[in-house]
Amino acid sequence: MSEETPLDRAHAVMEAAPADDNARLRFYERLADSELFLLLAGEAEGDAAAPELFPVEDVSFVLVFDREERLSAFTARPSPYAAMSGRAIVEQLAGQGVGLAVNLETPSAILIPPEAVAWLAETIAHEPSEVEAQIEAFHPPAGLPEALITALDQKLATARGLADCAFLAGTEDDSGRRSHMLAFIDAIPGAEPALARAASEALTFSGIEAGQMDVGFFRASDVHAGALARVGLRFDLPKPPEPQELTRAAPGSDPEKPPILR
Repeated sequence: MSEETPLDRAHAVMEAAPADDNARLRFYERLADSELFLLLAGEAEGDAAAPELFPVEDVSFVLVFDREERLSAFTARPSPYAAMSGRAIVEQLAGQGVGLAVNLETPSAILIPPEAVAWLAETIAHEPSEVEAQIEAFHPPAGLPEALITALDQKLATARGLADCAFLAGTEDDSGRRSHMLAFIDAIPGAEPALARAASEALTFSGIEAGQMDVGFFRASDVHAGALARVGLRFDLPKPPEPQELTRAAPGSDPEKPPILR
C-alpha cells in the first residue's frame, strides 16, 4: 500500500462525516494546496497542454493524482502529464464544464463535478481588501476557534520560504476598533499578495461565518515585531529547500508558470 497522503486523510475525514461542512471545506482546501499530476492527451507543446478527457454520464472529467506513481499505476503505461497546483488546475478549468476525477483507484478517489470546480475557483480567487489603520496596541489572541488555528497552521506550512514566521495577535487601532491580525515577519519581496491570500483562504476554509482577520507585514527590526513576539501566537514557516542543480523541468513543474490547458 502506498503512503497515506494529506489528501487521503482529508478525504477520509470528509467521508466519515458527510454532514460536516467544515470537513468538506478542509478537503477542498487540501485539494487546492496540493501539487497534482494532470494526465495529458499528448506531450505539451510550448506553454500549451491538452488534458486527457474522460466522459462520465455526459460530463467530461480530467484525471489528476496527488502522486506521480498513482498516475503511472492507473494508466499502466508511460503517460505525459503536467505537474500543477490544484488551484492552477481549477482556475483554468472553471467555466469549461469540466470536472475533476481525483486519485481514481486509491482511497481518496472522488469525482468532482464542474459546478464544484467553478465554486472552488471562485472561492480561491477572492482577494482580501486593503485597509489603512494605525495600530495602537497588540494583545494576546482571544476567542478564536480551534478550527482557525488548525487551518492557519496547515496553510502556512505550504508557504515555504515566503517569510520567516508569523504571529497571530489581537489588535486595537487608532479608532478603537478591535480585531485580530496575522502578522508576517520578514516576508520576501513580492510575496505579500500570496501570503495575504493564504491567510484569507485559511479563514474561508475554516468554516467560520462572518469571520474577519487583518494581515500585516513587518521587518524583524520593526518596533511592532517585538510586541508581536511577546503577545502573539507564533507560526514558523518552513525554510526554503537547498538550491539544487538545474535540470530540464517536466511540463507544468514550475507552479509560477503552469501550462495553459486547452
